[in-house]
Amino acid sequence: MVFRPQKTKFQLNVVENFQTLSIWADNPWRRYSISLITLLIGYFLGSSLGMVSAVVELMDPVAAFLSVVFIEILIVFRRNFRFEKKKKFLVLLLDSLRLGLFYGFFTESLKLL
Repeated sequence: MVFRPQKTKFQLNVVENFQTLSIWADNPWRRYSISLITLLIGYFLGSSLGMVSAVVELMDPVAAFLSVVFIEILIVFRRNFRFEKKKKFLVLLLDSLRLGLFYGFFTESLKLL
């Protein structure tokens, strides 16, 4: 017999805030603007990580490993939320973040050529 753990107040607040955000983003313009903001945040993080790891040459393999692990975690989250209709907005945000990270890494690699 398996008991489900009790939901904490923090979990309830996070889930409640995300549901409020997804209800607020029913308007397509709001949804696309949040998606664009998430894409730009991902681009900023990707280019910043590339710049910081390029300055400290010893960190290149570690930064590459951490970025690949982070992107793979985002892919696993996407697979888990893909079929839930209530989580489509979260899937959109995860895809935007992944795409921004990829473009940030890509533009940093072009700078190194």
